[in-house]
Amino acid sequence: MSLVTGAASDGIGTCCLVLHTHLPWVAHAGAWPVGEEWLHQAFTASWRRVIAVCERLAGEGHRNLLTLGITPTVAAMLDDSYCLAEIHRWAGNWALRAEELTANNDRQLSGLGRFEYGAAVECLADVEARWLRGASPILRRLADDGIVELLGGPVAHPFLPLLDDRLVAHCLSTGADDAGIRWGFRPTGIWAPECGYRPGLEETYASEGVSRLLVDGPALHGRTAQAHPIGDSDVLAFGRDLEVTYRVWSPKSGYPGNAAYRDFHTFDHASGFRPARVTSRRTAPQDKAPWDPVAAHAMARRDAGDFVGVLRRRLLDLAAATGRRAMTVAAYDTELFGHWWFEGPVWLEEVLRLLPLAGVKVSTLQAAQEAGHVGAPVEIVASSWGSGKDWRVWAGPQVAGIVEAGESLGKELLATVDSHRSLVRNPALDQLCREAYLALASDWAFMVSKNSATEYARSRIATHAARFDRLRAAMDTHPERAAELTRECERLDGPWGHLDARLL
Repeated sequence: MSLVTGAASDGIGTCCLVLHTHLPWVAHAGAWPVGEEWLHQAFTASWRRVIAVCERLAGEGHRNLLTLGITPTVAAMLDDSYCLAEIHRWAGNWALRAEELTANNDRQLSGLGRFEYGAAVECLADVEARWLRGASPILRRLADDGIVELLGGPVAHPFLPLLDDRLVAHCLSTGADDAGIRWGFRPTGIWAPECGYRPGLEETYASEGVSRLLVDGPALHGRTAQAHPIGDSDVLAFGRDLEVTYRVWSPKSGYPGNAAYRDFHTFDHASGFRPARVTSRRTAPQDKAPWDPVAAHAMARRDAGDFVGVLRRRLLDLAAATGRRAMTVAAYDTELFGHWWFEGPVWLEEVLRLLPLAGVKVSTLQAAQEAGHVGAPVEIVASSWGSGKDWRVWAGPQVAGIVEAGESLGKELLATVDSHRSLVRNPALDQLCREAYLALASDWAFMVSKNSATEYARSRIATHAARFDRLRAAMDTHPERAAELTRECERLDGPWGHLDARLL
């Protein structure tokens, strides 16, 4: 029996779906239109729904469904009592807004209100039943039962290629420790922030126990049908298969742009809900047709079938070219499913059901590695998954000032830690490190480069940098004031309580 025409049980190849769950730390840093609202919407519209998909399929006996990256920042917010209380409050307000809309004289809006009310009540019940105790028990159960592979990452999500190796190592080890505390194990795989890479980083990855990571397809010169060791290391790079990934992700031809799907950008401003379908890209918001959830969900299932066909043909072509069963990695931000693309979770669930029926093995990255989907070593150049597949989004001329300030901040942090190092843990030094890392988050440069909430991004950098400066000055001259400042800063921005600056 030939390689590519075997029985479905043999499989024609392997698909690894990889999701990256990340937002910057937003607690106590503004609510709307940017800030905590991001967390509330991402959790209620996307993250919770994706977890529910995994749990439903697990109940049917499915395993190794997908690889789920949860950054230490998201993990911290979803275990934080303040953030969880605000999510609960937001869900309650969602239900109240929806209930009010049901009384609208406009039949279409009242119908939308009933739909939203049902969704809000379901979410609220779920939050109250289990999420208020924190996300870690839920995520750990999925990992322990072999439903998903959890990826970790560096604390605060900095763009690693721009950091000093000492900072890279400390961010990685602190992030791994964080996962160990929350989930009971240190992940051996990570989604490197922005898929950023520079030659030599694999040495630090290896020293911190990272054995696999995701890069963008062009970084592997398109050779994504297998994972590849980076240089002489044992660290494996899995590459996004853009031919498959862009069938969904592409803003021009991806599924979310279909006329039937809920339009993300059109609002009923009185209620805050989205009443319209995409209709067409040329249709003005006020002229868009009403959204029909039944029709939209039916379209999501049809598009799932199309995607499975695309993926199956891709695996057959790769197998014919290489003479062996191939692997394809389709990787996305988790928020695509439910937040940006409301019907995304329906599509995702249907894809995960259909792939095995089409003879495609669904796998995590770890399981794919263990199954032998590993090729020859490669040398990877400086790269990312951003525009141009280089560093321009995080290190281009438009963010030169941010890069320069970040480099200076990193040097000051290292110098301060070295001058204050002792056998006794210093809470002020730990908070100094926290403030520096929060200022170095890759999100801020991305937002400035993409002209998205630019002032918020710059203000967040300035806020953390100013706290860093005040705290550092007080540590040198007024220890009591430094202790007071530390308590104030920890109350606002105190994630990762285990962070130990002495380990830098």
